[in-house]
Amino acid sequence: MSFDSFSDFLAMGGHGLYVWLSYGIALAVIVINLVGPVMARKQLLADLLRRLRREGNN
Repeated sequence: MSFDSFSDFLAMGGHGLYVWLSYGIALAVIVINLVGPVMARKQLLADLLRRLRREGNN
């Protein structure tokens, strides 16, 4: 499929909203799948460090 202009490309033959929302949702899922475990690991390490400090003082 070829497009005459950039606006035609964005419109995707009248299906632009569906196409670009699909790409956006897919990108959001990928980012969440990449960032989520990193954030969970940071939280787990902080919790473990806090627990070690608390148990070390007793």
